[in-house]
Amino acid sequence: MRRGEYLEERIPDMEATVEEYFGPITGTEDYKGSDLYVVAEPKNPAFARVVAGAVSYSGKKDKLAVDFVERDVAELSPDELEAAGDALSAKNDFLLEATGRDAKSRRDSLKRKVEDKDETPDGVSE
Repeated sequence: MRRGEYLEERIPDMEATVEEYFGPITGTEDYKGSDLYVVAEPKNPAFARVVAGAVSYSGKKDKLAVDFVERDVAELSPDELEAAGDALSAKNDFLLEATGRDAKSRRDSLKRKVEDKDETPDGVSE
């Protein structure tokens, strides 16, 4: 998310949003003291399991936490393989709604983080 944006403003009802994109929530899972929503049987057969929610940090903005567990392509039937494209769209649409960034800008942001870690304190790459 961009500076000044908050997850709860972008997705005021995380539970309903997760259900809308991935299917009925079957439980919760604790992660760093926050409950994440678990979809054990996602409506798209390309997913084996989806875990998503907001993680709260003291004095900081909530962070989005997601774990998309995808089924092995070899296990999918031809009809289920067709659904794999829809699964990718659902994942990207959910992340766009939550972060305000499309797949390309999320990739670029991750590349910058990795490049920043590779630099020495004086700013020269190793």
